[in-house]
Amino acid sequence: MISADASTVAASNEPPPPLQHRLDVALLAVSLTGLLAGLVLLLSGNGELPATAWIAGVVPVLAALVVEIIRSLSKGEVGLDIVAALSMSAALLFGETLAAAVVAVMYSGGTFLESFAEGRARREMSLLLSHVPRIATRHRDGLLEDVALDDVVPGDLLLIRQGDVAPADGLVESERALLDQSALTGESMPARLGRSQEVMSGSTNAGEAFDLRVTRRAADSTYAGIVRLVEAAQASRAPMSRLADRYSLVFLAVTVTLAMAAGWLTGDPIRAVAVLVVATPCPLILAVPVALVAGLSRAAQFGVLIKGARPLEALAGIRTLVLDKTGTLTEGRPQIVSIDSLGHLAPDQLLTVAASLEQASKHPMAQALVASARERGVALQLPDNVVETPGEGLAGTVSGRNVVVGGATFVAEQIGGTAADGELLGAGSALVAVAIDGQLAGHIVMADALRSGTPMLLAGLRRRGVRRILLATGDRRAVAQAVAGGLQLDGIEADLTPDMKVRLVLAEREGGGPVMMVGDGVNDAPALAAADVGVAMGARGAAASAEAADVVLLVDHLDRLLPGITIAQGARRIALQSVVVGIGLSVAGMVAAALGYLSPVQGALLQEAIDVAVILNALRVLGVDPGTIPGRS
Repeated sequence: MISADASTVAASNEPPPPLQHRLDVALLAVSLTGLLAGLVLLLSGNGELPATAWIAGVVPVLAALVVEIIRSLSKGEVGLDIVAALSMSAALLFGETLAAAVVAVMYSGGTFLESFAEGRARREMSLLLSHVPRIATRHRDGLLEDVALDDVVPGDLLLIRQGDVAPADGLVESERALLDQSALTGESMPARLGRSQEVMSGSTNAGEAFDLRVTRRAADSTYAGIVRLVEAAQASRAPMSRLADRYSLVFLAVTVTLAMAAGWLTGDPIRAVAVLVVATPCPLILAVPVALVAGLSRAAQFGVLIKGARPLEALAGIRTLVLDKTGTLTEGRPQIVSIDSLGHLAPDQLLTVAASLEQASKHPMAQALVASARERGVALQLPDNVVETPGEGLAGTVSGRNVVVGGATFVAEQIGGTAADGELLGAGSALVAVAIDGQLAGHIVMADALRSGTPMLLAGLRRRGVRRILLATGDRRAVAQAVAGGLQLDGIEADLTPDMKVRLVLAEREGGGPVMMVGDGVNDAPALAAADVGVAMGARGAAASAEAADVVLLVDHLDRLLPGITIAQGARRIALQSVVVGIGLSVAGMVAAALGYLSPVQGALLQEAIDVAVILNALRVLGVDPGTIPGRS
């Protein structure tokens, strides 16, 4: 986990080459040089010199391997590297120096290839880190100044030039902005944002320069949080990876027993050497980590940040899905459902007047109305003489006309009329009344709408093995039923407190297998932590939910669950396929060697060919096709 300090986040973008990687390259170079030099000397007829060259190439690899084995044993870990050390030692002991040299080259080469493969698989995640900005251009006293990222505080006004990366979360202060959010969300098309719309740090300005009003420090911003999650994901290990360590002692015992039996029963120690080299190393320790890390990378391309390989595996086996309502199943903010004009104004004109006045209020309903108006392309006017009654509504002047906007009762009191009957509204809806020049001009009905494409998404999840889908909300049952009407759900649980959501998750796990919980609020955090896989909606959601979750959808689109599960299932399938095929071929090779059909050199070449094959097969995860995301092309 990296520091929350922004400069540390930025500096982590340029790490020096890992010492282990440089050692892997050096050992491969030494062993390969020794093998090739020995072959040249052999062809030249130089007697004992080829064996000397091969030994010189083997000893450094064997020494490094022994050090690594001792280090592992000191931690109580028994790894399959012991088989590699035994095979090289036995080959040297019985004069099979060429076989030892081949094992050394293939072992060091396999280690290097594994490192290279994991690096290739992490490339998409590394691209995320490469976007971290280090300085910002700030407006100050009518001038522009370049400041360190740590000096940027909420309220600062920054200039984001074309091609610049937004260094902190904020709001658009200009009329419009065109942003490339592909590094965060996987969306290939730039997003067009209007004034006061939110900008995620890490987005690249793909249009003209615009001003950004900072709402969070860089260290607390969307991008810094994502970077920390990436670091955690890359450092994780999966249960399947640990499975290799857990059963390595059994495999080691089987290998040594078979080798000793082959040597003792036939009286030929070379057969024992051949068995050992065929078993070096086990594909289980190569294929699983590469496949799962590749799965993390592939999911990140679609805006699904999985915190580690364990959640990736668990995601592949989900059987029950529990969904929060507000901000998860729904958009999370009220949107305009209908506009009922009672006078001579057209609906768009009524909306223009109401939204223009609402610009002066910070009330959530007012802000939602303004945002919805801007999404419809409405050109808003500047209001004057605004007086707000907190929690009730506003009165003011728009283009010379006296306007009142707010709750039906408030507006009726202001103009001396009768309030509209709120019971005519559907559950979960809100009525905004609008009066102009003392006369009721109309009503705007707003509601938290269901996310588009949700029915197709739920059907797709069922096709991928999810058997039960439940709605869990703290809202009233009538509202939950109104929102979920028409959806193929297996149950609706309403009026839930955070602890009741936890109990629901635990009960579903007892009765139906692994459970995934999806939410976005602080009240969802306990249930996210209790679930087998907790999914937080959007990196801009509550910090508590993102911290408790195993998976973060980097963009607030519920449809990203589908590619996430599809990729996880593909990664697990390919990893298991590599393991089964690799182990099967290894065992077959060991039996063939014990029966005398493979020499030590042939056995070494066969086993390392198997290792290379399973690594390359595991890399196929990078090409897993998640299919079409519902509602998107």
